[in-house]
Parts: sequence; C-alpha cells; structure tokens
Amino acid sequence: MTLQPLQQAENSATARVPEVGEPAPDFELVNQYGEPVRLSELRGRNVVVVFYPFAFSGICTGELCEIRDNLSLFADADATVLAISVDSKFTVRAYAEKEGYGFDLLADFWPHGAVASDYGVFDPGSGMAQRGTFIIDAHGIIRYVVVNPRGQARDLAGYRAALAELGRN
Repeated sequence: MTLQPLQQAENSATARVPEVGEPAPDFELVNQYGEPVRLSELRGRNVVVVFYPFAFSGICTGELCEIRDNLSLFADADATVLAISVDSKFTVRAYAEKEGYGFDLLADFWPHGAVASDYGVFDPGSGMAQRGTFIIDAHGIIRYVVVNPRGQARDLAGYRAALAELGRN
C-alpha cells in the first residue's frame, strides 16, 4: 500500500502539460511552515505557479531570487507566487530562510512529484520537476505556460508580459 502513491506519481509522469485556456489542475501542498496551501482557495487572485528542480541549486536560486527581487511586479498584478519543488518542507523552509523569500515554497515531496506530474513537468528519471511556469487567472484558467529545458533559466520578461496581458483582460 505504501508503494501505490509512488506508482501513481510515476504513472502520471507521462501526463501532458496543460495548455493555455484550460482549467488549472487543483492541488494542495504544504508550504515551508507546514501550512496547507490549496490552489482553488486562491480563486479571485492571479497565481503564478513556478516548478523548480531543487532547493539550493544554482539556476533555481537565481530564478527565485529574481522573483524575490521583483515581487512588486507580481503584487501589482494581484498575483500570488507559489514555487514548487519535490524537496521536503524542512528543506524548502531552510532555503526560504537562507534566501529571504517572501512567497510560499511548496513541498511536492509525497507522493513524490505528484503535483508536478499533474502539470506534466515531473521527470521520473531524475526524480525532479522540470522548470515549468503556469500563470493562472483569478478564475482558475491557465493563461501562460512555459517549460524550459534542463539547465535553461526562465526569463522574467515572460512573466512581465503575461501578467500585463492579464491586466488587460
């Protein structure tokens, strides 16, 4: 029985990446403080879901620090940032404290990578999430999707353009 969640996560690893215009798959994960965060409870606000491979890794730290340093961009768009990795809540808490992140880091730890799988960005071969970003509007509809190849950082300009477009709708 304890293997079933892992098997489900591995089986759903072949799930496709949701497309713009589709409802965002709902999820509930714990943040760095062990508090549950459910996507559907954030309706009424825009949400930026940022999957990243691992805490404390070079490219991931650079990307999340860029978000940290530009949080006003997201606040101005009434957007909540949720950064998700397969690390444990203890790891993401240490990471958030070390880097001074003022947004939720969520632990997709168990079943391992299940939420990343639902979004089609879990890599079962390496056991990590790919660099996927999903901007979800206040109604729960995906409005922007980008999945970068391993080793390639995301560009903040893409977030900026997508959030500006949300503001026009």
